[in-house]
Amino acid sequence: MTRCTRCCLGGLLYLMSVVSVAAETADWGAVEIWSNSIEPGTSSKFAALDRRGFEASFLNMPVFVARGAKPGPTLCVTAAIHGDETNSVEIARRVFAGIDAAKLNGMMYMLPMVNADGFRSRNRQVTDGRDLNRSFPGNANGSVASLLAYFVFTELKSRCDALIDLHTGSNLRSNYPQVRADLESEASTELARRFGVGLILGGSAPDGSLRGEMLRAGIPAIIYEGGGPLLFQEEEVARGVEGVRNVMHYLGMMPISNYVAPQPRIFERTRWVRVPRGQGGFFFPELSLGAKVEAGTRMGRVVDPVTDEEHVVISRHAGQIIGMSLPQPVLSGNPLFHLGMD
Repeated sequence: MTRCTRCCLGGLLYLMSVVSVAAETADWGAVEIWSNSIEPGTSSKFAALDRRGFEASFLNMPVFVARGAKPGPTLCVTAAIHGDETNSVEIARRVFAGIDAAKLNGMMYMLPMVNADGFRSRNRQVTDGRDLNRSFPGNANGSVASLLAYFVFTELKSRCDALIDLHTGSNLRSNYPQVRADLESEASTELARRFGVGLILGGSAPDGSLRGEMLRAGIPAIIYEGGGPLLFQEEEVARGVEGVRNVMHYLGMMPISNYVAPQPRIFERTRWVRVPRGQGGFFFPELSLGAKVEAGTRMGRVVDPVTDEEHVVISRHAGQIIGMSLPQPVLSGNPLFHLGMD
C-alpha cells in the first residue's frame, strides 16, 4: 500500500472515529452514531460513511440501529464478516425488520454486511485478499483488512453489552446449526445456551477473530453458524432469526411468550475426517449433517476419476457430524467431515 493510499484510508478512519462518538443524555435520549441521530422509539438505516471516494467504497457498509423507547442493554449483531456467508445477512435483515423500536428496551446495533465489498463480489476475503476474521483488533496503519477491522472493533467495543456474530460454512462446506462460545466465560456460555438453537461448540476463539477480541475486551460474544455459503437456506435463516430473538428476550429487550431455554448438547472437542494421502478424487458423502457415527462407520466415498478406484471414507471416532464438505473434487488432506465429540 502506498503512502498516499495510507493517508487517504487513514483520513477516512479518522472521520469514522470522530463521528462515531456517542452523544447520549443521561436519561436515555437520542444516540448519535456516525453523524446520525436516532431518537428513542425509532429505527434508522444508513451508510457508515456519508462521503464519496474510491477508497471509501471498500470500507463502507450499511448500519442498522433500533433505539428502544425504554432503557436497556445494547445488543450488537454482525454478519458477513466473510462475504460468501449469505445466510448471515438475511438473518440480520429479518431480525431487524421484526423490531418495533417503540416496544423495544435497549438498543439493537447491527452491522448486517461488514465485508460489504466481499458480499457484493461473493468473495470470502476482503479486497486485499485477507481474512477479515483473522484481522481483529485491526491496525490504524495497516492494510484494508486491518483498517476495516480496526474501526469495526473500536466502534463495537465502545457500545456493545453483548455480541452475536453470524456465520455459515464457507469454502464449499456446510455447518450443522451450532453456537460457538468460550466455555471459560460464564456470560458467553449463557448467551449460547439462551440462543436455544442447535448445539454448542466450546472452545477459545481463533487469534484475530472478532469474537475473541470482544471477549478479551470484557464483552460476552458468541458465533452462530448454520448452513453453507453463497445461497439462502430458509431453514437455517429461520433458526438464526429465532436464536437472536431468544437472546433479545433473555436480555429483557423484548418479550417472547412461553419461552423455555433448552439444554443443548455441548461439545468441547472436535476432529476432522480428512482425505487420506493419495486418495484424492470425487467426494460423495453418504451421511447428512447432524448424523451420529461410531468408530468404523462408513461416511462416504472418494472415486478416482482416472482409475475409477473407489476409496471408502471411514470414521475412526464416535461423534456427531457438525460440518461437512459438499460433494466436490478433493485432494489429500482436504477436510470432509467435522465431528463433534464428547
